[in-house]
Amino acid sequence: MARYARFGFTIGLLAAAFFIFTQPAAAVDCYYSDALGFVCDASPPPPTFEPPEPFPNSFLPDVKYARLNDLINVYAGPSRAEPIVRNVGDGFLFSSLQGAVYNDAGELWYIINPGEYVHADDLRVVEASEFTGMVVNRQPERPFGWMIVDYWYSLEPGAELDESLPKLPRYTFFEVYDAVEAEDGWIWYNIGRGRWIRQTYVSVIDITPRPEEIGPDEYWVEVDLYEQSFTAYVGDRMVYAGLISSGLNRWPTYEGLFQVEQRFTTTKMSGAEGKVDYYFVEDVPHTMYFDMHNEIALHGAYWHDRFGYKHSHGCVNMPPRDAEWVFNWSADAPNDLWVLVHTSNPNSIFERYDMEANFSGP
Repeated sequence: MARYARFGFTIGLLAAAFFIFTQPAAAVDCYYSDALGFVCDASPPPPTFEPPEPFPNSFLPDVKYARLNDLINVYAGPSRAEPIVRNVGDGFLFSSLQGAVYNDAGELWYIINPGEYVHADDLRVVEASEFTGMVVNRQPERPFGWMIVDYWYSLEPGAELDESLPKLPRYTFFEVYDAVEAEDGWIWYNIGRGRWIRQTYVSVIDITPRPEEIGPDEYWVEVDLYEQSFTAYVGDRMVYAGLISSGLNRWPTYEGLFQVEQRFTTTKMSGAEGKVDYYFVEDVPHTMYFDMHNEIALHGAYWHDRFGYKHSHGCVNMPPRDAEWVFNWSADAPNDLWVLVHTSNPNSIFERYDMEANFSGP
């Protein structure tokens, strides 16, 4: 009887060994337990970075937006014979579209607010950016980032442009495996497999130490004005990261440590009335005001796709789905949400990392 037991145990070991060595390394995790024998977990931990899942109750997929032409009239019904409700003026004018109708003459009209109709020729439907950042499931081992322009990589830092090499599309995600300052004075990043990219074509994110004012379990967002990026943390742990568009030099986003004071699922924004840069934007999604003195907020921006570059009147523009993620994630934060706005020094990457130890990889 004992011989059969030993024989069965040997067969079990062989079968387990065969199973272990014939399975893909990332697909299964097996270990031996004295109580249970070999145990295999076919559900490996999630990757460090992964795109966010859409929220099941999100309104973003169902909303269409439009830019209104300058000086057009808004009518009380779908006809130019209807009373004029208002003239929109001249500026940077956007609205969501509540519906569309054809009148008896076969003309297409859009409803921008209850009782407000705009002829199809008087607006241009816009597509919100589909770009999203990344959920960060565990503390990153190395810096990472995105291409912010379509550009060619090089085979060594500081090399002349070689258009025979593949061009990497804008918003390509990468991790950083090495960094050097080349003879041209710029930092060049090794983004894997010997591909080098100059810092001017990318936005790079690294771990930022938690400010002492923020508790170890509190929620906070770092806004990096140099890299045009944002990073979300719980205490010291990074949980999300992506790109932003902060204020242009003429309308800066001010540095400092703030807390979100007001939040709106959607709201209207306007400014610079009577000036050439006048803007009136309706239904701005997932808005979180943190610098009330300067009326600056984190919010979704459906009207442009320039993330990674300065582009705003001072607010921190975010891709719509990223703003939604931060808005929902921080809704029950114990402090509401801290916001650190600062300008990073890209050279700190050389100070904080031992290249050989921390940038090893492909």
